[in-house]
Order: sequence, then structure tokens, then C-alpha cells
Amino acid sequence: MGFLGNMFKSPGKGELKEKIQKGALLLDVREVEEYESGHAKGSVNIPLFLLPSEMSRLDRNRPVVVVCLSGARSAQAVNLLKRQGFEAYNGGGWQLF
Repeated sequence: MGFLGNMFKSPGKGELKEKIQKGALLLDVREVEEYESGHAKGSVNIPLFLLPSEMSRLDRNRPVVVVCLSGARSAQAVNLLKRQGFEAYNGGGWQLF
């Protein structure tokens, strides 16, 4: 885990994969066209700009691992989800899942 991960106690990729294996939702917040060009198996696509209006589709009792292309949009989504009471983690780039 890198410096920032250690500083903020962020889970590593292995821990996030384990959360997904235990039932966490893998949420991809890229645009539909990006998602359709390739995505992690089992992921759900809700583009970041739609997330505020689509959040009701998500189970607040289920952890969410959010991915995008680079980790920037997923970080925004995690902040939004956490403010709404979700247990959410930034998974960064979807290719690692």
C-alpha cells in the first residue's frame, strides 16, 4: 500500500477484491460508452452524473467498491455515497478487478 493508503488507512486492492467476493457491489461510474467498451465482470454501471438520482437503486446495507478509469470519478462517487450513509471504497481503475 502506498503512502496515502497508509496515511488514510485505505484498503488495498486485495482487501477490496475480498469485499467484492463477500458480497460488496462493484460499481462502475464511467459513461455508458466507456463501460460498454470493457468492464469488470459483475460490475454495475451508473455514470457519475446519474449517481445522485440513481442512488435509490443501491442497498445501503451492502458495501460498495467504486471504479472508473483512473480513480478520480470513483473518488467523487465514494464521497457522495459516504455522505449518504453508504460504506464505500475507491477501487480506482476498473481493469484491476
